[in-house]
Amino acid sequence: MADKMSRRPLTSRDTGWAKGLTKALAATSISPNQVSQLSMVAAAFAGAAFWVSGQTDDTALRAATLIGAAVFCQLRLLCNLFDGMLAIEAGKSAADGPFWNEFPDRVADILILAGVGYGIGEVSLGWAAAALAVFTAYVRELGGANGMPADFSGPMAKPHRMAAITLAAVIAALEPLWHGQNEVLAIALWVIAIGATVTVLRRAMNLRRWLCLQQLENV
Repeated sequence: MADKMSRRPLTSRDTGWAKGLTKALAATSISPNQVSQLSMVAAAFAGAAFWVSGQTDDTALRAATLIGAAVFCQLRLLCNLFDGMLAIEAGKSAADGPFWNEFPDRVADILILAGVGYGIGEVSLGWAAAALAVFTAYVRELGGANGMPADFSGPMAKPHRMAAITLAAVIAALEPLWHGQNEVLAIALWVIAIGATVTVLRRAMNLRRWLCLQQLENV
């Protein structure tokens, strides 16, 4: 759950289906924090599905687990959408909302990306992508701690990471058609790791520039 000033800009918030589902959720006892917590559950299932996909030689089972992983990655994003909408649009925010807004996202990134790494036998690459994903959020939060408006710049912010790994999972489910061996998911991890590195550097430069401008304005 996020406050108005630190929310990621999302066009999906203005869609009729999102507003309608938010209204339906608001009529229940479900809290924004519970939705945030559910995102970790979805990520755990996604990571587990990625791992299982790498442990089987059954083509159909591998495809099913990869499609399942893609679905759970998107469910994680839906949780990220609706926790904020419940908190802000539906007015159900809580005092500990800022914690549940950030903490589950970092856990989810690790569960999903490390899960991919374990599934394809590229453990170090999976953990590297996960660590860099967390680092992107760290730099954004560092800026926030210094008074800078939230910087959600990419090229590999959270929605971009989830889009990349979701697309890769769907394509990887078709790898038997060309006798592939986890190349698609490995490429996706490299793209995420490199993209996240660029994102960290970009956000770090934005923060440094902003801090210098603030000092000049206060002279």
